[in-house]
Amino acid sequence: MLKKIILLSTFILYSVSSAQVENLMEKANKHYQEEQFNEAIVEYNKIIDQGYVSDALFYNLGNSYFRINQLGYAILNYERGLKLSPNDDDLKYNLEIANARTVDKIKNVPKLFITEWWELLLTSLSINGWSVLVSLSFITLLLSLTFYFVGKSGRIQRIGFMSGSISFAVFVLFIIILFSVYNREMSTDYGVVIKTEVSAKQTPDQKSSDVFIIHEGLKFELEDKVNDWSKIRLSDGKVGWLPNNSFEKI
Repeated sequence: MLKKIILLSTFILYSVSSAQVENLMEKANKHYQEEQFNEAIVEYNKIIDQGYVSDALFYNLGNSYFRINQLGYAILNYERGLKLSPNDDDLKYNLEIANARTVDKIKNVPKLFITEWWELLLTSLSINGWSVLVSLSFITLLLSLTFYFVGKSGRIQRIGFMSGSISFAVFVLFIIILFSVYNREMSTDYGVVIKTEVSAKQTPDQKSSDVFIIHEGLKFELEDKVNDWSKIRLSDGKVGWLPNNSFEKI
């Protein structure tokens, strides 16, 4: 399970509390290496409480929860890490192992190929990653326009025009993707069950009828919230209401 230990010494801390957070990291890493996972979890969560997060932090925290058999929290933290670093192979690997141990094996609603391809593209990079590509494509476009307008020979101007046309198309594509990723992150929330077992209700009321039962570690989409209840949708399309204390938001 633990393919490697990722130490968190790479944090760059700018605030006056950096020494305190650095001390917490050292303690957490020491507990982690000594397989004192409950103690490591306490220290890692203290770091998060102070506003510092990274894919490596969520990786170690997820591993710590996994080693004490808290599958829901393990999956929760792997998912949070992948939100920051979608292409991290270690997070993907450990999430796959953790998901294999969950009780619920729910089939996804079939989607059109183009829809699946588009969603895969959107999740291939984080919003920061797509922002970098937008910036780079814009710079390339400016350089191409410079060659076109400033070039003293027809050959250079043709090269500038062709590269400018391609750069413009790529820039527009990346802008569309970036806004799609932004809208996706702003409009779609996901949660993970942290209770061993929970019954989804037909309405946001404890006395309401059960519609299905789900178990620790299952990921779902959040659709609505009423007081202490949240409306969820499973990957197979089933809908129900869960008490908010039965899950954590990714």
